[in-house]
Amino acid sequence: MDYLDEDGYPTEAALEKIEKWDYKDGWTELLAFVRELWAYTEYWREEKNVATIDLPNYKVVADVYYVSTAGWSGNESIIHALEKNWMFWTFCWEQSNRGGQYIFHVKNEELSVNNTTLDNAGLT
Repeated sequence: MDYLDEDGYPTEAALEKIEKWDYKDGWTELLAFVRELWAYTEYWREEKNVATIDLPNYKVVADVYYVSTAGWSGNESIIHALEKNWMFWTFCWEQSNRGGQYIFHVKNEELSVNNTTLDNAGLT
């Protein structure tokens, strides 16, 4: 199935697929699908296995995605479809900035020592 129209915009089928993507199919896989649709990929950067929380007894390792819509309405439609995927947005959205910039974290691993949690690690 072609998920881009003749002008390079994501089709309704592509946006619906993003909106309905099941968490069991993986967030990394969702973002790989989205990247295939993304116009201006020079505004898409990924960093793998970043320690997003790094304390002596508690660490979270994630893949971090820095994306910008570059003001293109097709990319903005994709972001809106991601927002409609409640599970993705709840678990992966990290930050939005003016100008269509977004940061997403896809958690790979959570490490704790001596049963340290976010509460007793001093983060809450």
